[in-house]
Amino acid sequence: MGLVLHPTRDVTEVVGIIERWAKRHHKTLMVREEDQHRVSSCIVPVPADEVATRADALISVGGDGTMLGALRSAVLDPKPVLGVHLGHLGFLVEIEPPELPDALSRLLSKDFTIESHACLACDVCGDDVVAFNDIALVRQPGSGFVSVTLAIDGQQYGYYRSDAVVVSTPIGSTAYSYAAGGPLISPAADSVVITPSAPMAGISRSVVLSPDENIRLQLRPDSSPVVVEMDGLVFRDAATEGTVAITYRRNAGLVVRFDPLRYQERNQLKMTLLDLPFLPDQLRELLPEELRRRTQQEIPPPC
Repeated sequence: MGLVLHPTRDVTEVVGIIERWAKRHHKTLMVREEDQHRVSSCIVPVPADEVATRADALISVGGDGTMLGALRSAVLDPKPVLGVHLGHLGFLVEIEPPELPDALSRLLSKDFTIESHACLACDVCGDDVVAFNDIALVRQPGSGFVSVTLAIDGQQYGYYRSDAVVVSTPIGSTAYSYAAGGPLISPAADSVVITPSAPMAGISRSVVLSPDENIRLQLRPDSSPVVVEMDGLVFRDAATEGTVAITYRRNAGLVVRFDPLRYQERNQLKMTLLDLPFLPDQLRELLPEELRRRTQQEIPPPC
């Protein structure tokens, strides 16, 4: 099993639980060489690009960002990814640290379901990258506007002149795209959303496309330097020319689910984006177990 760790949080307790379970079941744990100093000597360090290829499954310790990183690392050879909470409520991750021993045993016995996720496969000026939430072309502060043309299946449809242009998957539609005014897309749908942020000219509304259409964004000569972000991480800084070609790839990520109904309820919470039509008891049930106990006496009964 390969461990994918949150880059800054203390993972000692959770890794210790996993390590004790692995020792009892005679399983090998791997971690990327850069994280070797954060774990015990019993966990095998390997090059970062080999963790996913050599593991039968991945364990993501962190939040949704760590989970997205684990999914990206295995995109060429998708492996089941089990997400473990580390401090905050997540929508991709499912397991709390106290639930880990049982969850790992169920993973070993294949007593789980797989939730498949699509990604955006992107050619950014000749470099291949993938994004499970979104890819965004963002202006550098104080340097003007992002100016790009849009072509779909080779046919040019117009241009954007805005602070940013965000291309998202359905699960990413509730992130940057939504903040820029884009629509909520059901995670059960197959589609791609293009949303301009603070448009000044050109296309000013979101465009929802079929997953089978090929998208091409071309920087115009009058564009400011552009930062290319992939799932919120800077991939390229200050680009002044070039093209981003985007295709939709189904079944690119495999997320382990033990309780699909509970995930569906959390996703319902996400889809409402905290404009909540829930009763207090319903809200409590959507929280991680530790938070549920903590708020047991804090949430007043409905009037």
